[in-house]
Amino acid sequence: MNFWLAVIRQTGRNLRQTWTTQLITCLTVSLSVLIFSFFYLIYLNMLSVGDKLSDNLHLVVYLEDEPGPEMQEQLRLKITQFDQVEKIRFISKEEAYNRFAKQLGDNREILTDMPTDFLPASIEVVPLRTLRSLRQVKLFSEYLATLPGSQKVQYGQQWVERFYSFIQLLSIIVLLSGSLLILTATFMVASTIRLTIFGRQEELELLKLVGATNSYIRTPFLLEGLLQGLAGALLGLSALYTLFQWTTHHISGAGFFNLLSFTFFPFTIISTIVLLSIILCAVGSYASMQKFLRV
Repeated sequence: MNFWLAVIRQTGRNLRQTWTTQLITCLTVSLSVLIFSFFYLIYLNMLSVGDKLSDNLHLVVYLEDEPGPEMQEQLRLKITQFDQVEKIRFISKEEAYNRFAKQLGDNREILTDMPTDFLPASIEVVPLRTLRSLRQVKLFSEYLATLPGSQKVQYGQQWVERFYSFIQLLSIIVLLSGSLLILTATFMVASTIRLTIFGRQEELELLKLVGATNSYIRTPFLLEGLLQGLAGALLGLSALYTLFQWTTHHISGAGFFNLLSFTFFPFTIISTIVLLSIILCAVGSYASMQKFLRV
């Protein structure tokens, strides 16, 4: 009990004596947590958006001629030879015409003099989720283009490629910001502890001479690192949550964003980020103390 009481008092003394440096370090750690969490939050929400939008992903194979029942069965077998699919639907020329007329709504009179078979027959293929990576969809599209009578395959190629490119860019940014968090938290805390040690070097050497254990000397500085990691993570996440609430409040009901539901981190991810920040700061503190204790 006396040991921990002395350690806590020493930790409080260290914080009071170097509060400006401690504050700068805490703000730096919180900024790093904020940057990493910001991009990670966007990344997770974009993955969720991708899952929702991919539910409507389907490939359309336009055919030269409308296939009969036997040809439909052959085409169905060839499609499933690539992989299992969720749904295969054959659209006749008449059905394509009726769909187009329905989409035109009040303007459907422009089709009055048009034949009902001017639109090509097609096959709508809904892939399984196992096929919904960009590479697999591309391969599947190329395979469908080789089907007998196939003229063209469409699945919103440009939009899908841009979306997946954006996801890949976000993943790179998350990795870079995570590296920034590791470097900042570790080295900033290590530098702060090192400055504190230099300011109290004579006192610490005297403690070693009178028989103070390494644990007694090291623990207050480790607590400093833990507190800096905890405070920095909570401050950074609080700032991100405030920004998240402000953003969702201002974009709610605005066009495309009204169709999507953005969510904040679940408790498990919040706990992981806080724990990671604490560990990194404690590692920086421990590294500085080890150098001193070796001297």
